[in-house]
Amino acid sequence: MLRVYGSAGQRRHQIGDPSAIGEARRDARRLAAHLSLDETTSGRIGVVVTELATNILRHGGGGDLLLQALPTANGTTVEVLAVDRGPGMDDVEQCLQDGYSSGGGTLGTGLGAVRRMAAEFDLYSVNARGTVVMARVGEPAARFGAVSTAKGGETVCGDAWRMASGEYSQTALVVIDGLGHGPSAAEAAQKAADSFSANPFEPPARQIERAHQALASTRGAAVACAAWDAARALSYAGIGNIAGRLCGPGGNQGLVSHNGTLGFQMRRVQQFNYPLSENALLIMHTDGLSARWDLDDHEGLRFRHPAVIAATLHRDHSRGRDDSTIVVTAA
Repeated sequence: MLRVYGSAGQRRHQIGDPSAIGEARRDARRLAAHLSLDETTSGRIGVVVTELATNILRHGGGGDLLLQALPTANGTTVEVLAVDRGPGMDDVEQCLQDGYSSGGGTLGTGLGAVRRMAAEFDLYSVNARGTVVMARVGEPAARFGAVSTAKGGETVCGDAWRMASGEYSQTALVVIDGLGHGPSAAEAAQKAADSFSANPFEPPARQIERAHQALASTRGAAVACAAWDAARALSYAGIGNIAGRLCGPGGNQGLVSHNGTLGFQMRRVQQFNYPLSENALLIMHTDGLSARWDLDDHEGLRFRHPAVIAATLHRDHSRGRDDSTIVVTAA
């Protein structure tokens, strides 16, 4: 069964004072209503958002709460990511005990309640570096993670991503960076995303060629596409400043993109093939993030859920002056 995931930027709430907690909760309920989720699921989402936003403010000194909807086999799940740069947790297991709360004033009983209400839950916390918590409320979704945020001051994100899964373990991923930022960049990114979604399992080189044609009337974009299946080989092609890396137990492999801007100037597309090791992660991101990251600088991070990996790298390596998108998935 073909399933296509994607986002044009998460709903991002900067939690810096108590009023932001209430606004995040109300926005989460609006999202649940838009998705036609039942009242029980909507209520759980509200509690999860309130608990995590309160933790961000009380224990993290402020940070971001990110919301996005993800399709599942039988409906939709809502992913909540809580990200801070606070002191971290001294005792993660104690904080996860059901019923444990380090303070009052929330609707539930801390992270234990969040974990009970979530179909999927994970966290990563390091002393003096901060905490990332992921909770997916609804049904379990595909095991990948994506964070996509607009440049500060912009109302739309000029980046986009899509991931498709199908029969015979086919998977394909595209990451797009519309030139510049704002509405015109978002329009270009959307056109490239639509081109991919129309036939996601075409070879990556062909995906790039079709995106180039689709972007002719726009300001252009950088695009990279990867595809793999049960044969344990990954095909990759890219034009522009999308970074791609395979991270495995034996080391890292950078993925090659060529210079250019789709819709304007593109050299002949070259597709590269890479062997996939067991337990490899594919990480792709726009140049809103610095490429000077190393998973080994984050002890134990490679073993966390891909959504937690994506949020941690986004937090620690975003440049802060552009749209920023990163996608992490098992390959």
